[in-house]
Amino acid sequence: MAYQILDPAAVQTELLRLDGWVLREDGTAISRSFTFRNFVEAFAFMTQTALMAEKLDHHPDWSNSYSKVHVSLTTHVARALTDRDFALARAMDAAYRPHD
Repeated sequence: MAYQILDPAAVQTELLRLDGWVLREDGTAISRSFTFRNFVEAFAFMTQTALMAEKLDHHPDWSNSYSKVHVSLTTHVARALTDRDFALARAMDAAYRPHD
């Protein structure tokens, strides 16, 4: 499956469609932190979005500390942001909505 590398204008357009994601200073990754009521909810979110990531064949850099999940998305092989980063970010936002 090919990666569609996004130019800076496309990255900015995609960021406007997301909730709370920020662009890394060098422009090669986006990140967001998610906060849940407890560890079980945080882990359930990670499990649900891990399955989405596997379907997209695109895996996040992430960490969990009790009720918080921090996510960073980039396409390592392209050394840039691609359509898959934003597809996974949208899926994560959708999975988080019930917790907003």
